[in-house]
Amino acid sequence: MNKVDIKCIAQNGAVIPQYKTKGAAGADICALLENSITIKPFERAMIPTGLFFEIPVGYEIQVRPRSGLAAKNGVTVLNTPGTIDSDYRGEVKVILINLGKEDFVINNGDRIAQMIVAPVTIGNFIKTDKLSETERGEGGFGSTGKK
Repeated sequence: MNKVDIKCIAQNGAVIPQYKTKGAAGADICALLENSITIKPFERAMIPTGLFFEIPVGYEIQVRPRSGLAAKNGVTVLNTPGTIDSDYRGEVKVILINLGKEDFVINNGDRIAQMIVAPVTIGNFIKTDKLSETERGEGGFGSTGKK
């Protein structure tokens, strides 16, 4: 288990992320709101959490949608997965978008997303004039499907 320091605005009701089951990979993130927010269909909103992290170097936190919100309401995280870098010290806010047909109301304390603590591999980018050949080659979107 990796230690991730967390500072939260507890006096205002911020909720420390929680794993809801023993086998859960994602910990739920809750909204910290003074007033409810309504997201109309096809609109987005940045939802505060009151959470601030000190993530160990070599790790990131990925913010992902909650499957229940997506399946039942069409509400998802817009920049999925959102990345929180180890050197970021500001408040974590979650960008939600409502792809559903109905207004979606978010109340203080609602579970709005989940977070994954994940290791980061740093790439060593080296400029070259030639890449190796593969069967796929330059085939892009849909190029590996049935013809």
